[in-house]
Amino acid sequence: MTTDERSIEDLVKELEAAAVQLRSGELDSAAAADLIERCAELAARLGGELEALARKGEGGSPGQETLL
Repeated sequence: MTTDERSIEDLVKELEAAAVQLRSGELDSAAAADLIERCAELAARLGGELEALARKGEGGSPGQETLL
């Protein structure tokens, strides 16, 4: 597993843990709002990581863009 894949895996695990906390209903509204903000930050980072990983793979094999 590469460093990029580990980073993605860590972000996914943190998002999953946050989802469990939010679903539990045990957080007060302020804590839930903070956690939702954290989820948005994590999702943005995850999107950036996935995009960077996809760019690294460009040129090796034809992608969907080539087929369209």
